[in-house]
Amino acid sequence: MNTTCEHFGRCGGCTYLDIPYPQELDIKKAALTETLSSYGHINLHPAPRIEGYRNKMELAFGDEGRDGQLALGMRKKRSFYEVATPLSCVLICDDLKMIVACVLEYFRNTSETFYHRKRHTGALRHLVLRRGEFTGEILINLVTSSALAAPLPPLMQKLRALELDGEIVGILHSTNDGVADAVKNENVNLLWGRDYYNEKICGLDFKVSAFSFFQTNSAGAEFLYDIVRKFAGTGETAYDLYCGTGTIAQILSPSFEKVVGVELVEDAIKAANDNAAINGITNCSFYAGDVLDIIQELNHRHLPDVVVVDPPRDGLHPKALPHIIALGASRLVYVACKPSSLARDLPALAAAGYVVEKIEGMDMFPRTPHVEAVALLRRTNDR
Repeated sequence: MNTTCEHFGRCGGCTYLDIPYPQELDIKKAALTETLSSYGHINLHPAPRIEGYRNKMELAFGDEGRDGQLALGMRKKRSFYEVATPLSCVLICDDLKMIVACVLEYFRNTSETFYHRKRHTGALRHLVLRRGEFTGEILINLVTSSALAAPLPPLMQKLRALELDGEIVGILHSTNDGVADAVKNENVNLLWGRDYYNEKICGLDFKVSAFSFFQTNSAGAEFLYDIVRKFAGTGETAYDLYCGTGTIAQILSPSFEKVVGVELVEDAIKAANDNAAINGITNCSFYAGDVLDIIQELNHRHLPDVVVVDPPRDGLHPKALPHIIALGASRLVYVACKPSSLARDLPALAAAGYVVEKIEGMDMFPRTPHVEAVALLRRTNDR
């Protein structure tokens, strides 16, 4: 058990770093059971790795305290500007820690300061790091305001000279002059390499761009998607709603004659089509648009045997839910990154004739309080 992080209890990244992992699992299983207690026994699968598992980190520039020196890391609890530099963080690998240290050292030797949201001064905003767990490829995105004066070529040289286990394949620079403390897919300039990294999940290859949604725990995702594949079964047509870059759709493709993916973000659908081509998958069709609108268009064209939904944390949109029910699928697989949202939506599905056959949990986020749940529902007249 690693409790050596100097920032534990202050940065908010970890909750259970001070207890053995089996005890953490017991706590999570109890919480999952309490949330979904009326649906029978729930099995919680442990994470394959409990340290260094995160393949994405969105870090903020700030300081180490009032008038403290420049820092780069995760925001401390109840603080707008103080950040915890993650050089001893147990959630990320050594490669990412070395990159953070390199970037921080470089800017500490310049006159640059972090962007102050109230004063609107300073240029340094965020550093977004993404790494393929199974490929070792790393993508770096530095986010600053347009006030940045320090040259970036020397920083790129320092980064590329690092002796890493993996390999940096792309360095980007995003410019954001907005007030909101958010990383936006706007004004992105490729400084070196390429604007994506490669990852392998369940034997398939995926291109992941700087702004693509991808599970933050690649090794855990393989276990999660195995549950989804098992629950989905086989058939003629499957729908993957809220499909992102089409990961689930492509994993289901060998088990169905046709798989349809729907996602609001157009860039994600482009990535889904690119990835399907890379993997030689020809039976997946992807549609960009609001799930509510697209499923109404598809309703009379491809009636699905199974519908897989992997909605945002807030769950299914109340307006979309009746249209999903109207698709008439005999099976519905609900992937929930927030089990309480699943618990909220299940009564409406039950009223429409679906019964919960089983629910399994997957610990995708060790050392944090978060856990995912996957539910298999069947129409009562198909039992």
